[in-house]
Amino acid sequence: MKPLCFVLMPFGDKPGSGGGVIRFDAVYAELIKPAIEAADLEPIRADEEQSGGVIHKPMFERLILCEFAVADLTTANANVFYELGVRHAVKPATTVLLFAAEGPRLPFDVAPLRSLPYRLDADGKPSFAAEDAAKLTQLLNAAKQGAVDSPVYQLVEGFPDIQHIKTDVFRERVAYSEAAKEKLRIAHGKDAAAIRGVEAELGPLSQVEAGVLVDLLLSYRAKSAWGEMIRVAGAMPNPLQRTPLVQEQLAFALNRAGQGEEAEHVLKRLIETRGPSSETFGLLGRVYKDRWGIAKKQGDDFLAEGLLEEACSAYLMGFECDWRDAYPGVNAVTLFSLRTPPDPRAAELLPVVRYAVERKITAGKPDYWDYATLVELGVLAKSEAEARAALLKALPVIREPWEPETTRNNIGLIHAAFEPRGEWTPWMGEIDATLVKRTKPKA
Repeated sequence: MKPLCFVLMPFGDKPGSGGGVIRFDAVYAELIKPAIEAADLEPIRADEEQSGGVIHKPMFERLILCEFAVADLTTANANVFYELGVRHAVKPATTVLLFAAEGPRLPFDVAPLRSLPYRLDADGKPSFAAEDAAKLTQLLNAAKQGAVDSPVYQLVEGFPDIQHIKTDVFRERVAYSEAAKEKLRIAHGKDAAAIRGVEAELGPLSQVEAGVLVDLLLSYRAKSAWGEMIRVAGAMPNPLQRTPLVQEQLAFALNRAGQGEEAEHVLKRLIETRGPSSETFGLLGRVYKDRWGIAKKQGDDFLAEGLLEEACSAYLMGFECDWRDAYPGVNAVTLFSLRTPPDPRAAELLPVVRYAVERKITAGKPDYWDYATLVELGVLAKSEAEARAALLKALPVIREPWEPETTRNNIGLIHAAFEPRGEWTPWMGEIDATLVKRTKPKA
């Protein structure tokens, strides 16, 4: 008899990102099932309506007793994640993960785990079913070697036979981590030297809790300490280091430190391994935009034009990944507007981006970037009232000095394009001057 492989995944059609749908029954029939059979395993998929979504005895038996399991994490389905947690708690190995590259980003807790991104067409069905099935088959065959893939067994020493003394050590670590976070919070309001002092107390970064390390990384970012960010990211434990959050922050720091090509490499690798996202493509667009500015200053017009096109494309792809994220959208509108003559896509995209950020402001807790986006859109639309109203709301919620600096740089690009056309006006200059006053020197 062939070994059994239990499939954890959603059923039917589910909403994807960008307004599309993902047809999970087609994903199972065209990709997952053939891959399992090619690995000489017997696929088992839960019955869709058997229990009305309630976990039941046969489900637990399949999770625990099936020799292999495949989990599709696309859309972060609650049932799938619950079942995956049970599987990882009882099986140290033989669980293979995959997700739709075009779907929403994987949640932070599972982002470090090795998983296979598969590709979908415009209709939400596998676009390269044979190729992606072959990759899944390879992972299943590799899983037969018994390498531990459960993060519980990988990271918790001695699990499941936990000794009482370990729980006492755990309590001490929790208290230590909370104290370290409080020290970082205080240092955050001072300077990079204060943050380095807290870091020195932490000891080897490879042994520090993930939450403290992320706080440390972002504290350095607040002080524009790009070199420190790069160093801290490189010293993190590998599972944390590979997460999209850390990789994106590493690319951000590399780009700000003048290492644009390395930042591009980090972001492209992240897209390849974790799938596209508005945040990753937005950062990639920024990398190309900065390199475009350098090429312009150096008088390399052909390279500059190519990099501008790459920046526009990356920002547009980022906005199309998630229409709710206005950051890549406003940057696409800005760069389209800089061209001579302006790219007609600027006028088409501007109201869409405005609607996206207005919905975000209405729905939740707006931050500096939401209002800064409206400032920039107001200038691009030549609407003084819109730009001034947004600026009044943006100034009180500035958190870090590089935020208004970024907005001011974008306004500067618009100035350089508008002035030769006779489109730059005095009120735009006042907006620019106000942002300059709010931009502090780097710490």
